[in-house]
Amino acid sequence: MRPIQPTDSLLLREIYVDAIQTQASQAYSPEQIKAWANLAWLPGLLDRTFEEGQGWISGVDAAFAIRYPANRLSMLYCRGRSSRQGHGSALLQAIECDAQRMGIKRLQTEASLLSLPMLEQRGWMMIAPEPFTIAGVPFVRFQMEKLLD
Repeated sequence: MRPIQPTDSLLLREIYVDAIQTQASQAYSPEQIKAWANLAWLPGLLDRTFEEGQGWISGVDAAFAIRYPANRLSMLYCRGRSSRQGHGSALLQAIECDAQRMGIKRLQTEASLLSLPMLEQRGWMMIAPEPFTIAGVPFVRFQMEKLLD
């Protein structure tokens, strides 16, 4: 595992798109997958998170996680070929430990249907479902939080 560098923006976008295109069909429609994956290439949309967030890349460019702002798990994505190999758990552990070292007592996130089970397994609690749209396409995500020891 290595820290994300400013030069990783293109790689992060590629992992993001791969994760959605290879795994989201389990829970999302083709329209939802297209709308969601297209966010990676919209100018300016993810730039601030990639530039100002703190995070790591796991494996050989297999997965990444970013905290932005400091008390929020902003992104957690894993390539399809690397899923179910422990990258997500390792990245969550790193995110949580780093937040604790910074004195953060609670992390929050908005989880997709794909990440919800893993987050619940790791002790995250669902607060509420949250409907939203991307390019006019309806989605539901889940507000979650984890209290850090």
